[in-house]
Amino acid sequence: MKLRTLTWKDFPDPCYDPQERYGDFKGTILDILNDERIPDQDRIWAATRQGILDEKTLRLFVVACAREVQHLVKDERSIKALNVAERYAHGKATMKDLAAARDAARDAARNAARNAASGAARNAAYTAYTATNTAYTAYAAAASAYAVDAAYTAAAATNTGWAAARKKQVKSLIELIKNN
Repeated sequence: MKLRTLTWKDFPDPCYDPQERYGDFKGTILDILNDERIPDQDRIWAATRQGILDEKTLRLFVVACAREVQHLVKDERSIKALNVAERYAHGKATMKDLAAARDAARDAARNAARNAASGAARNAAYTAYTATNTAYTAYAAAASAYAVDAAYTAAAATNTGWAAARKKQVKSLIELIKNN
């Protein structure tokens, strides 16, 4: 993947002024991802802005994040949606395959939500939430907003906590960029 040269102006509407915090910048997204001065969540935010990474890399990143919480997903339709999304990113599945997997995962989320009315409401609701994110991830992983949502969902669900999950996501992004 060819990376373009960026400046702070390529990142509209940040929460703070990176120029003020980190000084002048001219480099690639890999330079930002490797800059330990920048908080992990901000590095992820920068990488998932529209136009920074290609669709394939973003989709594979979101799938990687969703795989971190895959053990919480009980319905095989949602796991299949992840598999199809990954195959699609590699050009081995069609948009029709992706839409079918999305619809099946959405049905799984609805089923889990209906089960949430039982005494185990909290567990089922979380499964529904995870399955819904998985479904949307499989369908729209290229959209940076979904990438960020999936990244935060993966981070929230890990037992190692936010910081360790974000650090792992930054490493995952770096590897994906280097390998694509």
